Amino acid sequence: MSEKKESVLAGFKAFLMRGNVVDLAVAVVIGAAFTNIVNSIVKGIISPVVGAIGTKNLDVYTSCLKAPCGVDAKGEPTGVNIMWGSVLNATLTFLITAAVVYFLMVLPMAKYLSRQEARRKAREGVKETIEITELEVLKEIRDTLVAQRSGNGEGARTPGARDAV
Repeated sequence: MSEKKESVLAGFKAFLMRGNVVDLAVAVVIGAAFTNIVNSIVKGIISPVVGAIGTKNLDVYTSCLKAPCGVDAKGEPTGVNIMWGSVLNATLTFLITAAVVYFLMVLPMAKYLSRQEARRKAREGVKETIEITELEVLKEIRDTLVAQRSGNGEGARTPGARDAV
């Protein structure tokens, strides 16, 4: 029984220590904190700008689908209200969140990764050029040695012969 507990705990530990699980946990925590910032921007800046036309609280924008719309004496809503102001507020919050994430996180990271990839390719290109050059030199040496051994190639020389000046 203890062996099974140990294997289950070891499996659970391995699951938790995977990179993607830890990354996901960090992303959720940062996302929750980031949501507060975005909500503050929407409530403090965007809503008042949109509310310059009407009210600062977008949640009060409604349309009555079935009259009489309002609140009765008990505090319960009457009629059928379409609360399009809260939908507009949520949509603005989403768009601002997406824009901030894209322009402050995704775009800079994509540019950084692109530069890193270009550097890596440049390094590999130089390495391949050097390897190709070395390979060509080695082939020439091989061909010269083969020609010398056979005695009838271009590079064949007799022992002791000197180049004419």
